[in-house]
Parts: sequence; structure tokens; C-alpha cells
Amino acid sequence: MTPGPARAAVNRWGPPLLVAVVLLAAWESYVRAAGVSPVVLPGPLRVGEALWTARDDAVRNAVPTILEAAIGFAASVTFAVVAAILLDRVPPLRRAIEPLFVGSQTIPIVAVAPLFVLWFGFGLEPKIIVVVLVTFFPIVVALLDGFARVEPAATDLLASYGATGGQTFRLLRWPAALPALFTGLRISVVYALIAAVFGEYVGAYEGLGIWMKVSQNAFRTDLVFAAILVTAVLSIALFALVRLVERMVIPWAPGIRA
Repeated sequence: MTPGPARAAVNRWGPPLLVAVVLLAAWESYVRAAGVSPVVLPGPLRVGEALWTARDDAVRNAVPTILEAAIGFAASVTFAVVAAILLDRVPPLRRAIEPLFVGSQTIPIVAVAPLFVLWFGFGLEPKIIVVVLVTFFPIVVALLDGFARVEPAATDLLASYGATGGQTFRLLRWPAALPALFTGLRISVVYALIAAVFGEYVGAYEGLGIWMKVSQNAFRTDLVFAAILVTAVLSIALFALVRLVERMVIPWAPGIRA
């Protein structure tokens, strides 16, 4: 018997919510019982109170972070899709470029992010570049993996009907790669917000990252945790948004049907 929507929601979200409540209760109990200074480790209640008191600052700093993550992620998706298609369609280009993509992931962002601030200032550009660098590679790899999973027999079948390379790509290879693409998008969209926060932490006028840094310098650990909480909530929201778009675009995919 198939459970109803309410029962299904409880089965899906009940266990993680229960674990979260238990962890928060244990955290609050430890802080109170051990008499830990709020400067060292504030309890969840104090963090929530600080976030509510500074809600205007939280909203004001969250807006530029979301903007940077959204612009950087959109640019990254565009570049990654174009790059993956080119690498898939032109094997010699893939052999020449793919090692460079892999090598680019060995460059520590913590080392180059300050250089972006030095070169481009404290505006949007350095954060967008950091977001692109962090999110580009997972999307490219996921889409290339999706292309590689296309059954050769299906390609041969279309070719036997006289389909051109472009028709085969449009009718078979691209749709077949979409589930893998959305897997990469779900991973990268979370990285996008974290990368934007990190870029702000290095240097910015406003944003969650610089709010964390200023709060840390002022020994407001509760506000640091509040900024972390806002970042986590926004990351989950972006992940859920990508998942929703996935359900709308590829409702036929096995994972979506399940």
C-alpha cells in the first residue's frame, strides 16, 4: 500500500529533523552544563537570538552573496556546457584540454583569491571568478560522464536510420546526459554559495563572508554562527531549487520517477 503524501513527508524528513533536534539539544545542554563562554562557543538559542536581533544585517549581507553566487553559477554552467560539448564532439581537443582542466583543480583557491581582489578590487568580479573556478570542473566532468554513458547500440540504431551527427546529439546524447548534468549542478550550486562567501571573506564591502570576518574580529562568535546558519539555509534552498528544476526538465529520469 502506497503511503499518503503526509506519511511520505514524515518518512522522508522526520529522521534528519529528529537527528538535528537531538544534536542541537545536546549542544545547548553541553554549553549550559559546562558553563562555556559565549565567546568560545555560544549555544543554539543564543545564536538564534543573535540572528533575530541582527536580521536586518543578515538580509542586507545575504543579498550580495546570493547575487554573486547566482551570476557566477550561471556563467559557470554556460561555460561548462559549451566546453563539455566541444570536448565530446572533438576528441583531439579533449585529449589536449582535459589534463589542463584537471591541473587547474590543484591550484588552491585560498592562494589565488587574494590576487583576484588585488587585480579586480572589492566588487563583484573577484567573487564571480572564484565561484566559476570552484563550480566549473564538476559540471564539465558530470556532463562528459553523461555523454560517455550513452549506449553505442542506440547510436548505431539512429545511424542506421540515417541520422546525422547533430541529430544523434540532439535526440540521444544530450537527453541521455541530462541526469548526469543535473547531478553536477546539484553539487556545484552548493559550492557556488560557499565560494562566494569565501571570496567575500578575503575582501569585500558587504556579504555574508565579510560579515563573518567582522563579527569574528569583534569576538561576536554568536554572529559568526548566525552567518554560518544563513549560509547553510541558503545552500539547502539552492540545492532544492535545482532539484525542482530537474524534476520539471527531466521527469522521465529513473531517479525522478522513483
